[in-house]
Amino acid sequence: MYEKDDPRSSLTTATAPRPDTAAAIAAAQYFDLRTSSVVRAQNVVLVHTEARDGDDLDNGTLEGELAIIVTAASPAFTVLTGDGATLIDAPGLVVVPPGASRIGVRGDGPLIRLVEATEPAWRDQAANADAYAEDHPRVALLQRWPEPVGKPGVRFYPLSEVPDDPARFGRIFRTRAFMVNFLPEQDGPRDPRKLSPHSHDDFEQLSLAVQGEYVHHIRTPWLADSTRWHEDEHVRLGSPSVAIIPPPTVHTSAASDPGVNQLIDIFSPPRLDFSEKPGWVLNADEYPMP
Repeated sequence: MYEKDDPRSSLTTATAPRPDTAAAIAAAQYFDLRTSSVVRAQNVVLVHTEARDGDDLDNGTLEGELAIIVTAASPAFTVLTGDGATLIDAPGLVVVPPGASRIGVRGDGPLIRLVEATEPAWRDQAANADAYAEDHPRVALLQRWPEPVGKPGVRFYPLSEVPDDPARFGRIFRTRAFMVNFLPEQDGPRDPRKLSPHSHDDFEQLSLAVQGEYVHHIRTPWLADSTRWHEDEHVRLGSPSVAIIPPPTVHTSAASDPGVNQLIDIFSPPRLDFSEKPGWVLNADEYPMP
């Protein structure tokens, strides 16, 4: 599955497979976020906004935390809650506590918000809401992880404080409901001789392309019922885009643009196997494991 120099080669199995392993395997989903700005997986809704200076974005009154992915192309903005205003002006992950909040935008560029898929204000806005009219039996439902340590409030984890480390897989942060992995920027296409096909037993992966272009390679295992078989997929997507990869498909993504390419991987609930690796989750001191 992984080359020996890939940090993931030492991972242990995160969870036991869900009991319903005879259920149909869901199809992968692919979205150009310029035309489908709100999409969902089973446990998370992703909202992509091409924000403009002066925009006032209403997040609604949420039952769970809101996460905001801030990239190098994102504008500065202010998070407004009942406790006051927090200025964000650098790439990283912002976590907003439950309740009402707004975003005051101070420039032009993309902002990506993550909310739990049970939030009434967002779940039915997704372009692919019909795909989750019923829960996918192979995907574990979200059970929130423990409350964060310390006083409630807006938390910001800037990428500038965390240099890349080849011994660690990306730069990983978690909340009670999400795990976000900022993978390193890659110059030019990925070596086709060094891909990393792998699978997950019971969780979806959202691969968010924020720069460049990727080819998502997906192979669906055969079940006894051949009418449910799928052909291999090799889907090319530019940015911004997201691929929603279902379990237990074998998958790998290859950067293909000659310039800069970057993926951000999103999981809900947080991954236990990543969390068990010492030093991998960069805000583990504030967000404890179950």
